[in-house]
Amino acid sequence: MVWVLENIYEVDFLGFSHGFGPGKSQHNALDARYVAITQKKVSYLLDADIKLIEQNLRAGIIDKDQWSRSETGIPQGGVLSPLLANSYRHYAFDQWANQWRNRHARGEIYIIRYADDIITCFQYEEDGKHFKEAVEQRLARFNLTLHPEKTKLIEFGRFACDNDQKKQQGKPETFDFLGFTHICSHRWSDGKFTIRRQTIAKRQRAKLKAIRQWLMKNCHRSITEQGQRLKSIITGAMNYYGVPGNGKAIAAFRTEICKSWLKALRRRRQKAGKFTWKKMQIIISIWIPLNKITHPYPNQRLSV
Repeated sequence: MVWVLENIYEVDFLGFSHGFGPGKSQHNALDARYVAITQKKVSYLLDADIKLIEQNLRAGIIDKDQWSRSETGIPQGGVLSPLLANSYRHYAFDQWANQWRNRHARGEIYIIRYADDIITCFQYEEDGKHFKEAVEQRLARFNLTLHPEKTKLIEFGRFACDNDQKKQQGKPETFDFLGFTHICSHRWSDGKFTIRRQTIAKRQRAKLKAIRQWLMKNCHRSITEQGQRLKSIITGAMNYYGVPGNGKAIAAFRTEICKSWLKALRRRRQKAGKFTWKKMQIIISIWIPLNKITHPYPNQRLSV
């Protein structure tokens, strides 16, 4: 069934849906959002999160040719549930939202959705307010709601920067999307508007805390085992968070892991002083990859 759904995905789903499909990733959604804000007439953003309430598929379970009733529905994280959830939101939100902006919007509207997370870009604040009200009414028909703590309409973009400068209110509000905090900024080279993307600080601290706990619990393991684990973690972080402008956060993440590893190695030795930072640097050079920006600027990737 997963194979069938994946093969019809690109045919039936709209272009602004970027979740759980072949050739779709978080960076497709991030790139689309970046280009919309930096190159289109965008002044306001609706940052929304669809909260699924009591929606389960009870298709039953087949075990050794025997069918039995399923009482819990599809488990979260199952290979089928993300595709089914995305299909459900396609009919509950995507098609309706596309029709709404064509019929009711006064200015330009750009929609980017990845699974539950939706960023809608507006030229006019009035469109944003009306759209938010209409979305709440639409989702109520499907037992869906907008997450009250994760849904907000904010002023954001190059026009928002100009407005805030005139009002002397400082920089526009930031927002989080797919692991990054998005910040209005300007390029050092020419002073033109850009969006700075940084790893969400709270998530990075939580990840570092989990790594430290793992190191302390597994300080008896060999350096090779520890090195392989840490290498995979740092490589994965760079592959996802390695976007232009996020180099400092990546470097800090790598540095903190190296310090925590040194502390764990010293802890398992009776004479901690014998394990010097010079020895640690040799181990780091073997196992810990250097900082790397793995993604180009979105407009370079999209050639627009």
